[in-house]
Amino acid sequence: MRALFTDLLASLSLLSRLPVPVDHAQTGTRSARAAWAWPMAGAVLATLAALPGLALASLGVATPLAAGMSLATLIMITGAMHEDGLADTADGLWGGWDPARRLEIMKDSRVGVYGVLALVLATGLRWTALTILLSGGAVTFITSMVAAAAVSRAAMAGVMNALPHARPDGLSAHVGTVPVSAARGALLLAGFIALCTGLPAGLAAALAVLLVSLGVARIAKAKIGGQTGDILGAVQQSAEITALIALATVLT
Repeated sequence: MRALFTDLLASLSLLSRLPVPVDHAQTGTRSARAAWAWPMAGAVLATLAALPGLALASLGVATPLAAGMSLATLIMITGAMHEDGLADTADGLWGGWDPARRLEIMKDSRVGVYGVLALVLATGLRWTALTILLSGGAVTFITSMVAAAAVSRAAMAGVMNALPHARPDGLSAHVGTVPVSAARGALLLAGFIALCTGLPAGLAAALAVLLVSLGVARIAKAKIGGQTGDILGAVQQSAEITALIALATVLT
C-alpha cells in the first residue's frame, strides 16, 4: 500500500501543480513505472475541478458559467501543461517540413497560428461538452469528468510505451520509458473508472479514445519518428475531448 500511495503522489506531482508532499529524489526514479497510477491521478484532479462548478450550479449560476469554472479550475491545477503540449504539437507537426524542423518548432516557447486555433477549438469543445453534461445532473457531470480525465491519462501511458522518444531531451525522455506492465495497468484502471459511468457510455468513451489516440500516435510517428512531452499533451487533450463528447452523446 505504501508503494501504491507513493506512485499516486509521484503521478500527481508530475501531472499537476498541486503542492504534493513528495520526495523527488525517490519518486523521480519511479515516474515511468508509476504510469499505471496516471488515471487515478486524473480522477483526483477531475474531482477537485468538478466541485466549484457543482457548487455554482447549486447556487443557481447559469450552467455554461458553472461548467466553465470547472474547466478553468482543471486548467489551473494542471498548470495548462497538456494545453501547452497541444499548442506546440499543432504548430510543430503542421508548421514544419521535416522532422528536425518540426521538433525545433515544438521546442520554441512561442505559439503560432496552428497552436492558437488548436487551443481555441479544444477549449470550446471541452466547455460545450461539460455544459451539456452538467445539464444532465451532478452525478453525470462529475462521473464524466472523472472518466474523461482517467482514460485520457491512460492514453498517454499507452502512447509513451508504444512510441520511442523523438529526441533525447525534454520531459518525456526525462520521465523515461513506460513499461508494458505499467501501460497495461493504466489502461485497465482507466477502463474500470470509465465503466463506472455506465456500460454503454464507458465503452463508447473508451473506444473513441482508443481510436483517436492511435490516430495521434500514427501522425506523430510519421512526422517526427516518435513521441515527446508535447505529443503526450496532445494525446491527453484529444482523448479528453473525445471522451467528453462520447459521454455527452450517450448520457444526455
